[in-house]
Amino acid sequence: MNTSQRVGVLVDVSNMYHSARNLYNARVNFSAILKSIVGNRELIRAIAYVVSADIEEEKSFFEALKLSGFEVKSKDLQVFAGGAKKGDWDVGIAVDAIVLGKKLDVVILVTGDGDYVPLVEYLKNNSGCKVEVASFGRSSSAKLVEHADTFTDFDLDPNTYLLKQRIIKRT
Repeated sequence: MNTSQRVGVLVDVSNMYHSARNLYNARVNFSAILKSIVGNRELIRAIAYVVSADIEEEKSFFEALKLSGFEVKSKDLQVFAGGAKKGDWDVGIAVDAIVLGKKLDVVILVTGDGDYVPLVEYLKNNSGCKVEVASFGRSSSAKLVEHADTFTDFDLDPNTYLLKQRIIKRT
């Protein structure tokens, strides 16, 4: 890693939460992720995008994210008349990445969501910054991994990226 690189980290918290839960029946250690993927580079901004379901325990989780060095952006979970629920940050993350990409050397997307492939391509071709992706490889889009300049696979060392509790690998 080039220690003079200015880095921005954008975390799709919901994507990471569901990947860790489905793959390992565990919770993500966002603090460890931030330290690992930034390394000795200059962190300019770290943003965690969360969806608020107005549950009591999420307040302490959001506070823990802030204490770990993240700016937390939150939006309310949408509940539709038929009972369907929706809450994602795809457009918000994309807009922030485009704006920040002009001021950074590296944008790190912490997600495995293939919907970000056009964003990765845009950033690489129009902002001049490198784009790294970090997530659990088994739940990541192959296209997203392919288009990133660098991919960090949390599955290679899950104990580093998950909170210390019993990890059960699902196959």
